[in-house]
Amino acid sequence: MLNEKQLSIFKLTNELEDIIRGCIRGKRNEQEKLYRMFSSKMFGVCLRYCRNYEEAKDILQDGFIKVFDKIGQYGQRGSFEGWMRRIMVNTALERYRKNNLTLTMEKIPDIKDEEEDEEEGPNISMNELLEYVQKLPERYKMVFNLYIFEEMTHKEIGEVMGITEGTSKSDLSRARVILQKQINSRVNQIAKIG
Repeated sequence: MLNEKQLSIFKLTNELEDIIRGCIRGKRNEQEKLYRMFSSKMFGVCLRYCRNYEEAKDILQDGFIKVFDKIGQYGQRGSFEGWMRRIMVNTALERYRKNNLTLTMEKIPDIKDEEEDEEEGPNISMNELLEYVQKLPERYKMVFNLYIFEEMTHKEIGEVMGITEGTSKSDLSRARVILQKQINSRVNQIAKIG
């Protein structure tokens, strides 16, 4: 006998399978259901790789077009959400490469690598952290997101971004230093007010 949680997961799985089958057949109402089911979560993924909301909306739209075009290729290996997420990330990477942002990266002064403190850092919300990540130079932001959120290795990041493994490591280190400085500055501002 299934408990309520198992029954809920079973219903969701069956509903998703029905929606996927409908999308494969090109049914608009099933595509709309799939969009409503995943658009908020996928928008969050896209936003991490973009400069602003408008760019994230464009990537979300392009990503869903690819999802609908390739949905017949989903082989039910792994989660559907993970498969869709990979398409969204790849769509953001394509846009990054298309815009040649690696060649036009802002000039940032050399930052000394600092030892990471094992101490607990300041308590900030995930939204605040994402705001700081959004302000990183484009390549640093891409490397940071791929390493932290997609759990890619530096070798994998280098391959998808067309940079060396060492550059990926350096960019991640610099991104962390920049983020730490922004967070510390914010904490100091709050301390002065309080």
